[in-house]
Parts: sequence; structure tokens; C-alpha cells
Amino acid sequence: MKISKEVKTGVLVILGIILFIFGFNYLKGKNLLESTNVFYTEFNYNALSTSSPVTVKGNTVGKITNISYDFKTGKTRVAFFVDEELKFSKESVVRMYETGLMGGNGLAIIVSDEGELAKAGDLLKSEVEVGLVTSLSRNFSGLSSNLDSTLKSTDSLIKSLNKVVNDQSEKGLKRTVEQLNETLKSFEATSNSVNGLISKNNENITTTLESFKKTSQDLALLSTNLKDANIGKTIESLNITLTNLNSVLEKVDNGEGTLGKLLKEEGLYNNIEAATKEMEELIRDIKLHPARYRRILSKKEIPYEPEPSN
Repeated sequence: MKISKEVKTGVLVILGIILFIFGFNYLKGKNLLESTNVFYTEFNYNALSTSSPVTVKGNTVGKITNISYDFKTGKTRVAFFVDEELKFSKESVVRMYETGLMGGNGLAIIVSDEGELAKAGDLLKSEVEVGLVTSLSRNFSGLSSNLDSTLKSTDSLIKSLNKVVNDQSEKGLKRTVEQLNETLKSFEATSNSVNGLISKNNENITTTLESFKKTSQDLALLSTNLKDANIGKTIESLNITLTNLNSVLEKVDNGEGTLGKLLKEEGLYNNIEAATKEMEELIRDIKLHPARYRRILSKKEIPYEPEPSN
């Protein structure tokens, strides 16, 4: 089958148009062969490359396509594409992490199901995960600073000790040693005095300790006797007695019973007082006029003789 010149010319024209469109977009920075499912994120610095992978839970789902510096915000804008089958919300976070000791950095999408689904061209939130190398670098940096400070302090201490050791004056190390010897001698004298005092009063101390021991035994015996005496029951009985006494006093105060009526009812008191006065008058009349009661007291009159006054 022969192809005519017109068909060949048409095919060449179409291919030329396609190549022109592709080349024009390529010169503008667009690659028509790449995926259009592109998203963006921003970092404060750049530690990535266009070959860095984009992963989800450790699985590669895309890669970085472009890295540029935003002169307005001063941040690094990273463009990356992912497989079109991957669905995640705008609340998802893009995390920059270390892929290994020698593997550089990569991006991981922390997928979130909350919120609206992300669309191509959206700007996602970002964060940076401190990797092993960065952490070790920071730790060694702090350790180095602390070690340097410790060495400086040690050097200052050694210099001070050298000054003390090299000082041969009375204010130096010799004077300090002399004072230390004097202190030890004073302590030794005090110790000897205490030992002598204890030796002289050994008998008194022994007697005191024995007396204290006997007193402790007596206290223990007294405690045992009190325990055996069942003081609890005695106190309980005393409480019952006091309660009954309070009840009786309360009844007396309320005018109940003979004693209560005697204390509260004035009529009974007045009657008793009147009867007492009449009894006194009767006894006085018997003493003064015993003849009136001769028949009652005796058949023979017995005259009344008052008692002699003392």
C-alpha cells in the first residue's frame, strides 16, 4: 500500500504542531509528559532536591518536581506530584524527613481524612522532623559547649590551687596547715577532758542509768496494773452514775418528787415552817406549863427545871 504525498504532508504538519506546542511549554517550564496532580508546600530553608521522593507510610507515591525561592515571603516553595489515586484532605501535613544517613531528605504526607479533599494546586501545611544526624549534631554541639565550659572551670581551679601551693608566706598553705594542727590539738584536748570527766563520774552515770532502768520498769508495771484494772469499765460506770445524778437533779430542778416540791412549792415550805413554829411553841408551853399536860405526860406533876447555863 502506497501512501500519498498529501497524507505524508498532513502527518508531518501534525507532528510539527505537536512538537511546537511541546517545545513552547517546555521553554516556559512546563513538561506535558508529567502528571498534572501537583501540590505545593513551603519551608523556611531548602534541604531537598528535585529527585527527592514523596511517600505515604513509607511507600513512594510521587516525587518533587520543582524547588523555588519566594522573594516575597522568604520561604522555599516546593512543588511535587503524587499518584492521582491518592486522596487526602487539605488538613494533611507534608513532613520533611531524613531518608537515611547518606540518602538525603524526602517528603512524607501525613494523610488526614478530616476536612475538604485537597485538589491539584493547593498549598499544604508543612513541618520538619528532626532526623538522626541533625539530632546527633545538636547533641554533640551542646556536649562540646558543656565540655569546653567544664575544662575552663577545671583550668581556673588548677590555677587557684597552684597559687595556694606556691604561696610560701604566712598567709599561704603553711599557715593553713598550722591552723589545722592547732585545731586538731584543741580537739584532742577536748576529747581527753571528756574522757576524764566520764571516768570520774562513771559510778554516778551507772547509778543514774540503773535508776532510770528501775523507773522504766515501775512505769511498765504501773501501765500493766492500770490495764488489768479495767479502767475503761470504771469510767463507763462513773459516766452512768453521773448521768443518773444529772437526771435526778433535773427532776428536782423541775419540781418533781418530794425534794423538788419542797424546793419549788412555797406553800409546802410555808406549811412546814408554820408547823415547825407551832411545834416550838408547844414544846415551850410544855416546859413552862407542865401542869396542863399532867394527865398526858404523867400522873404525878413533874415541875420544869431549866437547864443551867454554861
